[in-house]
Amino acid sequence: MARPVSAFTGPDVEGLPPKQEAAALALAAGRTVMEAAKAAGAGERTVKTWLHDLPAFARRVAELRAEMTSRAVGRLADGMADAADTLGFLCRKARSETVRLGAARALLELGVRVREAVELEERVAALEATKGARAAG
Repeated sequence: MARPVSAFTGPDVEGLPPKQEAAALALAAGRTVMEAAKAAGAGERTVKTWLHDLPAFARRVAELRAEMTSRAVGRLADGMADAADTLGFLCRKARSETVRLGAARALLELGVRVREAVELEERVAALEATKGARAAG
């Protein structure tokens, strides 16, 4: 006998029922449990139960949050080139010595941070590759 489908149990197919998906999206976007419940048309206690008792629901919230973060990082990266150009312009062409000095400091500080981040990423990738090679061998 097939179990009944409800907002709590969901269908026997992959993916969440619409109410759970709506709540997961709201939670991933930073809404409170109360706000997510209202957006999904569910009770606050129900959403708390989903978070606590349904690993697939909690995973979906994390997946959606990661996707949103990735999109935001992409938008930031897109603007970084313009920001670097602006700092470079200010270093060279600003009338105020204070502005030129501030832009130069920002370029140097941010350049060092970016270099450190890239080097750290490369080191982690190398460690992961070494670990993967050892596990395979």
